[in-house]
Amino acid sequence: MREDPMSHYGTWWAVALWIVMYAAFLLFVPFYKKADRKPAGAFLAFIVAFALEMFGAPLSLYFVMWAFGRTLPEGVLWGHTLSGLVGDAGVLVAVAATLAGGALVIAGWARIHREYWSKEEGQGKLVRDGLYRWIRHPQYTGFLVISLGVLCEWATLPLLLLWPVLVVLYTRLARREEAEMAERFGEEWRLYAAETGRFLPRLRFAARRSS
Repeated sequence: MREDPMSHYGTWWAVALWIVMYAAFLLFVPFYKKADRKPAGAFLAFIVAFALEMFGAPLSLYFVMWAFGRTLPEGVLWGHTLSGLVGDAGVLVAVAATLAGGALVIAGWARIHREYWSKEEGQGKLVRDGLYRWIRHPQYTGFLVISLGVLCEWATLPLLLLWPVLVVLYTRLARREEAEMAERFGEEWRLYAAETGRFLPRLRFAARRSS
């Protein structure tokens, strides 16, 4: 007997739990300026849409029914959208991405908080070790990895629309912060930026450092 695809919706306590659990990662970002709040708000909107689509209500299905007067089978913009193609592998990828992304967020925050944010004005140093040896924004990479992992199982309409927005907002925030670091640390920053990637390691420098 086939399970009703709508049976797991309407579990609102699970919606609240998942929002709180994923939104907790935002505690590991220093909201020292208003510019940081837009990407954080977009990430939170992504998580809310994810939780609602997974446990609350199939928003994508309702939108298509309203806009086109048609229903869609589960797996087409709603429900376990990629399960027909990858099976349980999508769930495993999403879990792995959440763990890896969460580790990047927490480890990146711990390092930069100790060496920079906890210092008095003008006394923080340019962080170049740990994760920052390879990428300049491990926290933002972590958020993008988490959200991309979610898409591997729940590629629903709201999430497909929000993920490019996340990429754009975190890229703009990273560029803004890099301009400030260049102004503050000058040549030290320029040399560091030339050897590291913004969100991903630069392969030729990564190979040289690991050899």
